[in-house]
Amino acid sequence: MPTLSPTAPVILTPTGDPTPVEKAVVDGIAADFGPEMFLYTVFYRPDGSCRIWYAWTAGGHQLGDRTDQTALAAGLDCADNFSIARRHLTEHQRGRVRVEAHPLRLIMADVQSGVRAPEPERDKVRRLIGIAAEDSGQPELADRPVPRWMGVGPTRRNR
Repeated sequence: MPTLSPTAPVILTPTGDPTPVEKAVVDGIAADFGPEMFLYTVFYRPDGSCRIWYAWTAGGHQLGDRTDQTALAAGLDCADNFSIARRHLTEHQRGRVRVEAHPLRLIMADVQSGVRAPEPERDKVRRLIGIAAEDSGQPELADRPVPRWMGVGPTRRNR
């Protein structure tokens, strides 16, 4: 591996790949949060598109995966996932970057105590699925049950 002398200038090469910069920003943002957090970070682009990054602070990987295993074993679904995660999130805006911070200890406590999404929220998820099914030309998918728990840990989120 090449080494740089302390006096050698660092040469930066322009690139169209935003990944290294976005990763550095996400790592910096994660350093500002306490342990056992799941961070959902959205980078809004000038063309109207966005990129999403997931990050976990210290202990978050393990607690997120354990929370997912507990939720799946209890039969929780994506409506429950949305509802429980939204109960505890805090939102932070940094220019074109939005961060949703989810404290995993509080999410795990809700999962363990059997918190479920209220029926009006379940109806919203069903309507959203119906719209997506119709828009994609697959109306038969609209009548399917609400999908399983989406996850707050890296194993389910990164699959």
